[in-house]
Amino acid sequence: MGFLALFNAYAMRVCLSITITEMVIPHAEPAEHDDHTCDDMEQHQSNSTVTHPSQRYDWDQMTQGLILSSFYWGYVITHLPGGMLSERFGGKYSLGLGILATAFFTLITPVVVEHGDSTGLIIVRVLMGLCEGTTFPALNALLAQWTPPEERSVIGSLVFAGAQLGTVFANSLSGIIIHYFNWPAVFYVFGIVGVIWFLIWVVTCYNSPDSHPFISQREIDFLHERMQAHTHKKPPPVPWRHLLKSVPLWALIAAQVGHDWGFFTLVTDLPKYMSNVLKYPIKNNGLLSALPYLTMWICSIITSYLADWMIRTGVMSRTNVRKLGTTIASVGPGAFIIGASYAECDRTVVVVMFTIGTTLMGTFYPGMKVNALDLSPNYSGTLMALVNGIGAFTGIITPYLVGVLAPNESLLEWRLVFWIVFVVFVVTNLVFVLYASGEVQYWNNPDFVRQERMEKRSKAEKEKGENMEKTMP
Repeated sequence: MGFLALFNAYAMRVCLSITITEMVIPHAEPAEHDDHTCDDMEQHQSNSTVTHPSQRYDWDQMTQGLILSSFYWGYVITHLPGGMLSERFGGKYSLGLGILATAFFTLITPVVVEHGDSTGLIIVRVLMGLCEGTTFPALNALLAQWTPPEERSVIGSLVFAGAQLGTVFANSLSGIIIHYFNWPAVFYVFGIVGVIWFLIWVVTCYNSPDSHPFISQREIDFLHERMQAHTHKKPPPVPWRHLLKSVPLWALIAAQVGHDWGFFTLVTDLPKYMSNVLKYPIKNNGLLSALPYLTMWICSIITSYLADWMIRTGVMSRTNVRKLGTTIASVGPGAFIIGASYAECDRTVVVVMFTIGTTLMGTFYPGMKVNALDLSPNYSGTLMALVNGIGAFTGIITPYLVGVLAPNESLLEWRLVFWIVFVVFVVTNLVFVLYASGEVQYWNNPDFVRQERMEKRSKAEKEKGENMEKTMP
């Protein structure tokens, strides 16, 4: 159900990336090109969707960039509150109600666009972002209660893989729906699926093993035995001073920024690249934009099992496994994305390059994506909120940057976009390799936190007593 939560969250988030290519009025291209712009595919005109003129909107590249980035304006705001609420009250309803509200806003999107144009769409997307901001923090809080440390890479990757398969589902199905019906149908389909998921979630999933009515005593005992060393039901309040001074945490934030910069650029703008630069018709566009995320999912599952095996058998330390996975997922995609930009209009080579590059991004999941659980199981919701929330700012920047740097949708303009992705990947990975850790941090221990607070209180009382003595005659 955690996997399906992310599956639905990303499907509702990403479906606009394909749909917007059919929501806007195509602009006439200049007769002569000096920027290596690709020619139309032969079947482009015959296979493209016939959309009623009233359902198309005159939005330029800057406006489209604002629309695509607006989701993340709301998304970054609710991460931290969502993480803290999940740690205090459990992640069940923080996650469930967030997905339900996102489904509602997805369902009303066509009506809002009809009456509110781009402004209405931006407002709806901001509200969707606010609702989905709790998703990762709530999932991390739940995983901390349900996941033994030796299975963390596999279970975490299986859950987080919902993001990739949700993207696959959204891209491929959106293209098919638009081809045979129209773009509003996309939002109705994904909104209904989100509502159905919520109804099942409420009945079947709970915050912790102790609160689950259907779990066996044997499983409760197993989970308590495996997790009692570092995971506690009611840890003290978040030790913010130690958390914000943690070098491994800031290394993880750097890696998340790199991951999100590349991932959001591809998720948000790859369909536009396929449609406007390579001139793929909408049906092909959806399927080809989905392919890289399917292979990314397969890669994440295989490498997760391999990562847990390496940690269990002592082939490599947990820290080095996280660093290796993150490095492969940074350098590999960066290099292949650059290669795709130099393949220009050779569509087969471009698709192969994007697919291989995005496939290698799958090793992020047994790499940095589960690292917050390593550093602090007790405060994993807050850590994920902080890490994912800061990383999500890239979702605001990248679509807008594409709109600024590639207003004419030419190959040379996009090549600059991909070079920036490569540089961000390399720099953030270097920080992670130098400073990351896979070990539980000292401030995760409730006894340490409580002891420190008692010492502070004792010191304050002592100083207060001394001050009173000084003021006495």
